[in-house]
Amino acid sequence: MARFGLLLKCGRWALSLAALAALTLTIRYVLALAPWTVGGHALPSAAHPAQSSADPTECRAVSPLLVGPCPPNLSSAPPSLEEIRRKSSPLSPGGAYSPPECRARHRSAIVVPYRDRSAHLRAFLDHLHLFLQRQQIEYRIYVVEQWGRGTFNRGKLLNAGVREALRDGNWSCVITHDVDLLPEDDRNTYGCDPLHPTHMSAAVDKFHYVLPYVTLLGGVVAATPEHFTTINGYSNRFWGWGGEDDDLWNSLACVPASRFSLSGMKVVRRPMAVGRYKMIVHTNDRGNEPNPRRENLLRQSGRNWRSDGLSSINYKVLSKKLEALYTKMTVDIGEERAT
Repeated sequence: MARFGLLLKCGRWALSLAALAALTLTIRYVLALAPWTVGGHALPSAAHPAQSSADPTECRAVSPLLVGPCPPNLSSAPPSLEEIRRKSSPLSPGGAYSPPECRARHRSAIVVPYRDRSAHLRAFLDHLHLFLQRQQIEYRIYVVEQWGRGTFNRGKLLNAGVREALRDGNWSCVITHDVDLLPEDDRNTYGCDPLHPTHMSAAVDKFHYVLPYVTLLGGVVAATPEHFTTINGYSNRFWGWGGEDDDLWNSLACVPASRFSLSGMKVVRRPMAVGRYKMIVHTNDRGNEPNPRRENLLRQSGRNWRSDGLSSINYKVLSKKLEALYTKMTVDIGEERAT
């Protein structure tokens, strides 16, 4: 009887251990598949690890903070710079940010040509800082202001800004960005394709979210420093509105080739459903009237692109200030020469 009692007790222990093992396996399976969330964001699981096992400090390929469509609010006056600063996550001087929770996959310098658009700049900073921080990228915003009252030259400002940005840091991506364009979907990652320059602002509300012509390459463009150097940046010869962006990827009606095609590169676009932007409504600026020489200059692109651009830009940095929300550079790019 004593031996029988011992066997019975051992059997109960065995059953208990088997039940515990089965329960453990069940819990592991449920945890691996169930979309557990905190604050609306998925928790790490075996099926969806938060970080790469090879590098536990690297940010996820797709940030868990993304919300998707996030149209900017342009119905009221933009907040003050101080109000914007209080809303943003802590920034380093000069409008620089790096995600504290992981190491960013993209390091992007955002270069904005600028003059006399203070309300636009506030709306831009108010929307873009929070937008970029949800993407968990490392970034810095450079606002390059043209000194003086001469004719505006977007291409020269961008060349000067890119040069100065590349002196500041080891950026993996350079994004040239108009101040009046605000992205509408944070899945439009502000990083570079390592193989192809990218037209990010593929769908703008002003054009009813369709391309006005198939070779449009204005607004927001992302390229690696190597790509930007290979195409020799933007042309310095387009004074006034229009032409410098078409010089990158020209309409076939103007010239047979562009800087990208001549340098052997293919341009890609963000999907139209993601690369959506709102343009802040405004009138043409004084000093930025349409360029009457645009068509003639475009016809010369094939001959001049190697000597006209980033390699030949002449400018002087008059001041460089690390503001709370951006790096402000005032540059003297000279005056348009009479022809």
